[in-house]
Parts: sequence; structure tokens; C-alpha cells
Amino acid sequence: MSDAPKAPEVRQPVITPVRVIIAICLAAPFVAMLWVSSYAKIDPTFIGIPFFYWYQMLWVLISTALTMTAYKLWQRDQRGRKNSREGAGA
Repeated sequence: MSDAPKAPEVRQPVITPVRVIIAICLAAPFVAMLWVSSYAKIDPTFIGIPFFYWYQMLWVLISTALTMTAYKLWQRDQRGRKNSREGAGA
């Protein structure tokens, strides 16, 4: 048994700027699609497709990019937290 004092465990904050960005990336598609009055119109058309349809299809691509970004940020955040815990425990 060692009599050496242990360093106090430093708790990391739950809400960080990276996690706020992740939440925004994941919430943006929901807000855009639930705000129907912003895209419930025909004009402008794109190659003959009414705005109502091509706007929603565009959000499929945007949602994919935002979800991928959120996932990569989450992975980076988790790696950083794991490394800081291991560094503090050593």
C-alpha cells in the first residue's frame, strides 16, 4: 500500500463547444424540414422540378454531410476524453 497522495480526479464538462456543434449539426435537418412554410412553394424550379421537391432532396445530401461531420467530431471528442483520462490516471 502506498502512502503517496492521489491527484484529485478532474471531471471534464459535459457540455463543450464541440458537443454544441454536434447538436446543431444533428438538429438543423429537423428544423429545416419541420419549417414547411419556408419551402411550400413551386418556384423556383430546377430542371423542371418544383422547389418543394428539390429542396427536400437537397436536404438529404446536406443531412448526410452534417451527420458525417457530427460523427467525426464525436469520435474526436471521445478520443480526447479517453486520452485525458488515461493521462490523468498515469
